[in-house]
Amino acid sequence: MASMTFAINEELKSRLVRFPWVNWSKVARENLLTKEELEQLHKKLESEEEKELTRWSVELGRIAKKNGLKRLLAELSQEERRELGL
Repeated sequence: MASMTFAINEELKSRLVRFPWVNWSKVARENLLTKEELEQLHKKLESEEEKELTRWSVELGRIAKKNGLKRLLAELSQEERRELGL
């Protein structure tokens, strides 16, 4: 396994030494992997394919809402329509 060294300020170091049982190298490794995975997910979400899927989903939702409203209005009686001012 390769090794990496980096500097931290004194305040952070004083906070970290209060927890000597924590394997800070492991925490840093896991956090770096998580950041890498998040970056990959971000790239995927920004892809044209994902954007098109989002547009399609939103449009489908709008159509369903519109059709649902039409169906509900069709089920109203004449009296209920007058009460609603339709």
